[in-house]
Amino acid sequence: MADLSANETLRYSRQTMLENIGTEGQKKLKAASVLLVGLGGLGSPAALYLAAAGVGRLGLVDFDRVDLSNLHRQVLHTTERVGRPKTQSAFETLRAINPHVELVRHDVALSAVNALDTIRSYDAVLDGADNFGTRYLVNDACVLLDKPDISGSVFQFEGQASVFWARRGPCYRCLHPDPPPPGVMPSCAEAGVLGVLPGVVGLWQATETIKLIVGIGDPLIGRLLLYDALSMRMRSVTLRKDPACAICGRDSSASLGMTPLLECVTQM
Repeated sequence: MADLSANETLRYSRQTMLENIGTEGQKKLKAASVLLVGLGGLGSPAALYLAAAGVGRLGLVDFDRVDLSNLHRQVLHTTERVGRPKTQSAFETLRAINPHVELVRHDVALSAVNALDTIRSYDAVLDGADNFGTRYLVNDACVLLDKPDISGSVFQFEGQASVFWARRGPCYRCLHPDPPPPGVMPSCAEAGVLGVLPGVVGLWQATETIKLIVGIGDPLIGRLLLYDALSMRMRSVTLRKDPACAICGRDSSASLGMTPLLECVTQM
């Protein structure tokens, strides 16, 4: 692992003084790479804090452009950047926060065609997608590539997060075997969302990512953390691996050494 420069040593000094992190933990962060899928409500706060924490390489996946209606929750972006690609806006914000972090733009909609190649070169994936199709796509690719999927979602006043890593626990399909029919679950554009809510959940995701990289604490593998902002209550639900899971179960095509069809080809 590469040593820290004098500038980095000072920049991360309040973090490296933590016994569970230290200089060696900071070097692990510098050597790590994380792919952020979606630069919206969840990806924005997660990207800000992962860059500030010193994760060495961040991949930025989004095909969308900044819209005025994004700005109450998507804190990577600013009013003057409305109409510009989100990856470009994110790049500028994150570069200003920490010039030591390598930023890689992926101006694409993740699909069955490009998911494996896009994810392959990263250590972990932080899923900030706002639709079910992309969540299933990320999950399936992570199972095939043996990558942790740090997942989060929000709806109106409620949020949830978990870490899906088939090698160590359940995957997303163990919890939700199949996507809901189109139109059953409204999007944020249709149902609305409290602006600060994605910030809470996105920071959970960033925290879990740092814990996984450094190898500290008790990650949310096999647990689903639920949050109700109206009552300000949180609870944790235990998740079990499904032996019959189509992607990570004993008889799945992945466990048998075959590459299953990544069938969810939708935009974020």
